[in-house]
Amino acid sequence: MNYHQEPCIYVKNLELKITDIERSLDYYKSVIGFRVLEREEKKAVLTADGKTPLLTLIEPDGVSPKEPHRTGLYHFALLLPNRSDLADFLASLLNLKIRIGASDHHVSEAIYLQDPDDNGIEVYTDRDDSGWVWKNKEVHMTTEPLNARNLLEDGTEEGWRGLPAGTTMGHIHLHVGDLAAAERFYCEGLGFEVATRYGEQALFISSGGYHHHIGLNVWNGQNIPAASPNSAGLKFYTIVYPSDKEKEEVILRLKGLGEEVKKLEDVYEIIDPFGMAIHLI
Repeated sequence: MNYHQEPCIYVKNLELKITDIERSLDYYKSVIGFRVLEREEKKAVLTADGKTPLLTLIEPDGVSPKEPHRTGLYHFALLLPNRSDLADFLASLLNLKIRIGASDHHVSEAIYLQDPDDNGIEVYTDRDDSGWVWKNKEVHMTTEPLNARNLLEDGTEEGWRGLPAGTTMGHIHLHVGDLAAAERFYCEGLGFEVATRYGEQALFISSGGYHHHIGLNVWNGQNIPAASPNSAGLKFYTIVYPSDKEKEEVILRLKGLGEEVKKLEDVYEIIDPFGMAIHLI
């Protein structure tokens, strides 16, 4: 099943504030394998397929380095279509001598990186959902070492040629200050369902039976403040609903929870309880 199209609710793209557009653009092109879709002096829209925006980089006036111990982006996660793509990506990173983390989550295999502004990036592939284990409506996820040798055996002769056209924004993982408040906002308000819990440390939520479209954690601390507006990091991310009707229902629910929803040109914007902007389309 494709969990990043109707009838699921999913994350489509995001915008990051960075401190040096040229440095970041070089990194995202040469290391991650993005292509440039649109370019302005202090802004770049990046794509995998040449037509769909996945990531926008913007260097605002007065931007400051990313602040530690704040709410905000833990990582965004690029979902590659095939395991061989992840194998080729890993081989490329090894050739470039890029420092990485790597994990086997049972439902997926993942590689982790940090961009020049310390924004987290995950690049991963899902295992077939027929092998996912659900118990009491929660999916079994682990964090085990990735078997890199086994993965590399799936690499192709062509090797890594940049993000393949089928790459999507698989999920987003956020630092929040309170998991109970996060669950109320994201599940009661936005309409996601709990997929699994990591004790009182993290919550993974999804739509349509995916392992997670959004991760939420308090690893930066309980009740931490939001980052300042000038701090490098997440500016906003976009959530897609399957219909205007469902989107309008969500907006009414959010207002019923006391949340303020703003109408922008072609999207609705809401600020979550931790200062992060979300566009609803």
